[in-house]
Amino acid sequence: MELITINLDLPQDSYAIHISHDWQGLESAIRTYLGNKVMLVTDENVKELFVHNVTSIISSMGCETTLAIIQAGENSKSLGTAESLYTQALNAKLDRSSSIIALGGGVVGDLAGFVASTYMRGINFIQIPTTLLAQVDSSVGGKVAVNHPLAKNIIGSFYQPKSVYININTLSTLPDRQFSTGMAELIKYGFIWDKEFLVWLENNIERLMKKEKDALAYAIQRCCTIKAEIVGQDEKEKGLRAILNFGHTVGHGLESITGYSQFTHGEAVALGMIYESLIALHMGLVDQSLVNLLIDLLKAAKLPTKIAGIDVESLIQAMSLDKKNKSGSIVFILPTDYGKVDIFNDVDQKLIYKVFK
Repeated sequence: MELITINLDLPQDSYAIHISHDWQGLESAIRTYLGNKVMLVTDENVKELFVHNVTSIISSMGCETTLAIIQAGENSKSLGTAESLYTQALNAKLDRSSSIIALGGGVVGDLAGFVASTYMRGINFIQIPTTLLAQVDSSVGGKVAVNHPLAKNIIGSFYQPKSVYININTLSTLPDRQFSTGMAELIKYGFIWDKEFLVWLENNIERLMKKEKDALAYAIQRCCTIKAEIVGQDEKEKGLRAILNFGHTVGHGLESITGYSQFTHGEAVALGMIYESLIALHMGLVDQSLVNLLIDLLKAAKLPTKIAGIDVESLIQAMSLDKKNKSGSIVFILPTDYGKVDIFNDVDQKLIYKVFK
């Protein structure tokens, strides 16, 4: 596989997303942005797998590297963990010419990006995503954040990386549950933007689940291209970019009320997409066949399709704190056709209860 490069064009801070199946292109993708000192943020799991590959490349460029290891899991996306990373950055004497690299999944990327965006009011930040979820979604677009116990991603900023380097081979070590969690975001792109990609997914979902490299390369490239198109038109989520949150109003609510411990992010988003599609069905926006297609794809990706044992009042309360909300009403991204969604902030509360009951 040749190195694939996708450009994310912005008025300021444009950058390239590089997709490869090895580490050979990493040096040229990041050299310009490193500075003399680098803090490499990763988690305990990724440390054993890929840190040696990446640090040896950084060292060969004459950079001094500080390794900052966080606990794996959503609970690390906190102000407390961010503070410990600031301390490590200060102890390593990182300055404004230094950089922070995120090597890992969505939690590592969001947290390291948040620290990079706020340390000395912003230093260079590079994404090296190693999970499917991070490769197709969270590493691209510059949303960085930490969680609050009451709401997910509520403390954050828009801060673009200087470069994104995706090595598809890192997915060979990904546990099945984490691979499935990335599939939820991957499937999302077909429903929000690209009917042709949806058809392709129907025909190739089994190849993706077997981690066939050419299928993965195509799907990751397609997702990154779609996200680059959307973010390029609406970097700060003034309108269009909100469609990337299909499934996330319900999903973030589920994560919040279960203490970020019962569902992975992708599992919560999968359930969110189904229940938001059911709201759309009850509103007459789509027919049952679209909901069935979504359920079939999510089942094929080994994702949950029914919410059980959740207190609906608590879930609606959590959704009412979602950062997309306006003027006190819950904002939903609802499907209106195959490959098309729209933004709704006037959904009848009784209908929401009906769908969840």
